[in-house]
Amino acid sequence: MEFKNINEQIIQKYKEDETLMIRLFVQWCKNHDLDPNALYKKAYPYQVENEALKNVIETDDGFDEFHIDNETILDVLQLFGNEDLAFVVSDEIQLLQRKK
Repeated sequence: MEFKNINEQIIQKYKEDETLMIRLFVQWCKNHDLDPNALYKKAYPYQVENEALKNVIETDDGFDEFHIDNETILDVLQLFGNEDLAFVVSDEIQLLQRKK
């Protein structure tokens, strides 16, 4: 195997997994009537618009029937190193639970 090819495969796999994580985040937001852009901006206020998030939102193919539970979304975000976003989501979970 060519070294460059292995690196390309690893990068491609990470991008696919990252896209899945973003899709899960967007769906979790939809499940709770929350704006994924607003939550992302709250977690990362100094970051420019996230192109991957924008692309997922624009190309959403309707996961609407798919429910992501709170623990899963927190685990997935933390797995990808999005601790700041996981913290914001955790705050939103607490707010949602208070409204019940």
